[in-house]
Amino acid sequence: MVERQLRRRGISDERVLAAMARVPRELFLPESLRDVAYEDGALPIGYGQTISQPFIVAAICALLELAGHERVLDVGTGSGYQAAVLAELAAEVVSVERVPELAAGARRALGAAGYEHVQVLVGDGSLGALERAPFDAVAIAAAAPRVPRTLYAQLVDGGRLVVPRGSRWGQDLVQVVKSEDGASERVSVPCRFVPLLGAEGFGRV
Repeated sequence: MVERQLRRRGISDERVLAAMARVPRELFLPESLRDVAYEDGALPIGYGQTISQPFIVAAICALLELAGHERVLDVGTGSGYQAAVLAELAAEVVSVERVPELAAGARRALGAAGYEHVQVLVGDGSLGALERAPFDAVAIAAAAPRVPRTLYAQLVDGGRLVVPRGSRWGQDLVQVVKSEDGASERVSVPCRFVPLLGAEGFGRV
């Protein structure tokens, strides 16, 4: 997976590549899908949600430019897979999931994979985790029509946010860097995520 799907497609951050190699992706999937865990595509995890394809997870993590000391907010826990990869790259990960059943499953999977220190909260991910803020980085694993202002506000100065921005049918991954002079943006690869539902997504749940 690392060589064929990630490095050959332009993922060059060695820390990200090593993290992707260490996380057992199959533990974050239903038993019936574990034999295809490392294929290059998104897979269903129930409740209308998916586990993102490995390349997209790696692209998000690379755009966050993590050095290892950071506190990271992961929006849209889903299976917990992206939170696990982030836990390999940062000092602390807080993840927010709106579906209680998925949050419970993610906690079990994270524990089984050795990432029980990741905090999984249930709530409106588009509003982040104000009581745990500020964060050095925010990774959003759901499509948003714009950069959620509340999540941007929970970043430290110099912090980075990565969001799939666009319509419900197609987006681009966007890196947003916060500074005293305002936000600077860099558009990365095209992608397609399930919509971010909530107060600052595509409407309330």
